[in-house]
Amino acid sequence: MSVTEDLIRRYEDRLAAFEERLRRIESGGTAVAPAMRGVSGRGTGLRLGVDVGGTFTDLLLLDERNGRTYTAKVPSTPKDSSIGVLNGIEKICREAGISPSDIAEVMHGTTVATNTVLTSSGALVGLVTTKGYKDVLQIARSYVPGSLGGWVIWNKTAPLAPLELTIEADERLDANGNILVPLDEAAIRRDLQVLLSSGIEALTIALFNGYANDVHERRVAAIAQEIAPHIPLSTSAAVMPEMYEYERTETTVVNSYVRPVVSKYVSNLQNELKSRMGSQVNLQILRSDGGLSSAQAAMDMPVNLLMSGPAGGVSGALWIAKQSGFQNLLTFDMGGTSTDVALIEKGVARTRRETRVADVTVRAPSIDVRTVGAGGGSIAYVPELTKALRVGPQSAGADPGPAAYKKGGEEPTVTDANVVLGYLPADAKLGGDMDISRDLAAKAVQKIADALGKSVEEAAEGIIAIVNENMVGALRLVSVEQGYDPREFALIGFGGAGPLHANALARLVNSWPAIIPPGPGVLCAYGDATTRLRNEASQTFVTRVAETDDGAISGMLKDLADNAAAALTEEGVPRAEQEVTYQVDIRYRGQGMKLTIDVTPEALAQDGIHGITSRFDAEHEQLFTFALDAEHEIVGLRAVVQGAEKQFINTVAEKGGTDASGARVHSTRIFADGAWRDAGIYDRGKLRPGNRIDGPAIVTEMDSTSVILPDHVGIVDTVGNILIWPANHQNAR
Repeated sequence: MSVTEDLIRRYEDRLAAFEERLRRIESGGTAVAPAMRGVSGRGTGLRLGVDVGGTFTDLLLLDERNGRTYTAKVPSTPKDSSIGVLNGIEKICREAGISPSDIAEVMHGTTVATNTVLTSSGALVGLVTTKGYKDVLQIARSYVPGSLGGWVIWNKTAPLAPLELTIEADERLDANGNILVPLDEAAIRRDLQVLLSSGIEALTIALFNGYANDVHERRVAAIAQEIAPHIPLSTSAAVMPEMYEYERTETTVVNSYVRPVVSKYVSNLQNELKSRMGSQVNLQILRSDGGLSSAQAAMDMPVNLLMSGPAGGVSGALWIAKQSGFQNLLTFDMGGTSTDVALIEKGVARTRRETRVADVTVRAPSIDVRTVGAGGGSIAYVPELTKALRVGPQSAGADPGPAAYKKGGEEPTVTDANVVLGYLPADAKLGGDMDISRDLAAKAVQKIADALGKSVEEAAEGIIAIVNENMVGALRLVSVEQGYDPREFALIGFGGAGPLHANALARLVNSWPAIIPPGPGVLCAYGDATTRLRNEASQTFVTRVAETDDGAISGMLKDLADNAAAALTEEGVPRAEQEVTYQVDIRYRGQGMKLTIDVTPEALAQDGIHGITSRFDAEHEQLFTFALDAEHEIVGLRAVVQGAEKQFINTVAEKGGTDASGARVHSTRIFADGAWRDAGIYDRGKLRPGNRIDGPAIVTEMDSTSVILPDHVGIVDTVGNILIWPANHQNAR
């Protein structure tokens, strides 16, 4: 779309919204929809969650006062995702009958940092290291991925801070932070003048043992800002005050690499929101660990946003788990480009201290989300050499998208296969207003059918079977390979395409029930809107457990909690509303790896260090099948502080009986298990708690479509989830 066409479309949308509001006023009503009457201004509790995906941008508006929600879905704009966000805000406000200025808070999950790394489009980064450590990024950890012959075929990715843009500071600290060699300020000033005038766009300062004492890092930073105050800089002690010079340097370099891009995006979006919603609107960005950060914190520490997008879905699933009473969940978020999976145990999502994007690994906390290139837009193909069907990771994306979308796409995709099989009815309206074409989908899938010598339906079923197996592999990574039995977990499917595949995946991994939450296509936005502000403070503390005591550990953790809490207090979260959790990095003495153990202040006071070592042994045995009778060693301490939990009371629909015929729209046919079968199409908006839907069946709603396979049944629970069970399962009777 040209700039002129985009401006015309925006003008027409705004004019339509104005005319609608004027019509309501002239008819004696108000400019506010019935659900919002009496609700306006800043104190009304209107919160907006926004999630940008590869194909669609999802929005969810929470009306806290009335317990109502409004959803919208608009096409993403990959060249500038803020355009899609602003288009979505206009749409959801128009549909809710409110003014954008009525929204007090915007919570946003973004993939800007992730895409910057994936597309190698970040800043040109200069690096300052300690004398003798110039090659720290080149040496790395000497790790070569792949099998025995990996060293032959692996092309190592170039460091994000080039060697020619790396300078050395003549200084040295010991492991306790004592100065061994004072900083040569005259020399570093000369070198910085050359480096800062070389065209770099960001500067990283990562000195050896800087985590123990950042006096030299701060001084180098001060000199750099004197010379070039316009160049953003990151110091390792501020970004990751923990030992291991390579990981600390890499993490800080990545922070610098994505910082200009993220800062520009967040700053521009914040300015646009303020111009449309008023200066008081509060923009917050979702972190990789599922917490929220302020817009300024996101611009300063964008390395914490690398898994921002996927974290929103897990946060939404956590909210659903709390509402519906399921404590153990496998989350399955399938969008247009990729699928993200994670594991929730006892109401808590598993997290990890490392975040990996492509070949880049940083020490930043994130929810343990595994991603595969399998989405609704994943392209199916048959290689000439093998003649074996393949699906993904190449994707049709948002433009042109699957062939069925009628936007010029011609390659067969997973979405096209779902349309051919009848799982995605041809009369469905994606996002409420997007038409789809079965004829175009069948034409695209016919390419696969011809290559395999199959019917178009058999080819489509093959595409679905392949992509399902790809996603099962990801589910195994977070369950079986972490020591968990998937049969002890329910599977929650969401995202635009997740409910189409959730029943089939649950059947493959035997995880029951398959849960389809209300508004599954916008659950990531739900997670954005319901999560909490979060901050953390950490320090390296290497000591044998036998050489410390409960009082010393508790004292250091409390000091860290005070430091982390200060930032939240500045954001307007009273200390009384903050929740504190401690984390202890611990290992067996002599071991290279470590595990992170979470513990509450109350549990630490009650069980002391002994409780932490016991939990470490249990975790080690679960992950690696054994625990050692060996001495324990603490490696690091951390305090995580979260703001008050967002309160939102979901209105419960009036309970109905088991008969779901009132929600049945019409009959249809779907191709399942090798044959065409009669099925029914149901309107989810008309389903009531207690309703029972016998498969095969299709359940449609604005943001997604759910499939209930033959010999399965869907039961609507008290909070509106569809729980899919095998028909012979005791819970389905």
